Amino acid sequence: MRTPIIAGNWKMNMNPEQTAEFVKAVKDQLPDSSVVESVIAAPAVDLPALLENAKGSDLKVAAENCYFEDEGAFTGETSPKVLKEMGVDYVVIGHSERRDYFHETDEDINKKAHAIFRNGLTPIICCGESLETREAGNAEKWVEEQVTAALKGLTGEQVASLVIAYEPIWAIGTGKTATADQAEEICKVVRETVANLYDQTVADKVRVQYGGSVKPENVKELMSKENIDGGLVGGASLVPDSYLALVNYKG
Repeated sequence: MRTPIIAGNWKMNMNPEQTAEFVKAVKDQLPDSSVVESVIAAPAVDLPALLENAKGSDLKVAAENCYFEDEGAFTGETSPKVLKEMGVDYVVIGHSERRDYFHETDEDINKKAHAIFRNGLTPIICCGESLETREAGNAEKWVEEQVTAALKGLTGEQVASLVIAYEPIWAIGTGKTATADQAEEICKVVRETVANLYDQTVADKVRVQYGGSVKPENVKELMSKENIDGGLVGGASLVPDSYLALVNYKG
């Protein structure tokens, strides 16, 4: 059985004081991590406050990005080595906003995945198609190619432990949500791609999230699907009550 994983992605929101208040409001009401894994991905400037206030709770901490080198003359980048030393658990990579606004390539994302594993962290690797790609009938091929490129050179053991987040770009922050069936269709493609690259055992272990306007109102239906193991949640993860409704979707 794959443990469900609900991860809030705060993007460029919240300051350290707001972060501390948020964690204090949720940390005693989270599900046991063996039932549902609760994660918050916060901006780098908020990670110290998030880590400090999450101590002793079931809340896992993710960085929203990192570089593929551990140290050096890379002004403004975040070291995966330091993230590990701080106590971070996960790193989100390959988000469509990083690809679109900051021109990150499939090769960059693959290098970051290797760096994350090298430092004992776990990547949450994002993939997803634009509306134009979907309407052209190429969504499955697009996602398959993104996943294949991101996983290049990783071992089956590594892939079995990571998380892949399917986020259709047309559903991120737009209020539009892929239907549960549309989300399941592509999450199944993600799992089948892993099976083809490795084997069914690895594919059965890898956790696949859906992201794109996930809300308390639709999380149960999404999570009922066979190949959806979690959510990568944007705006609905910024408010304590909403986040708690998401991670406690089992009741």
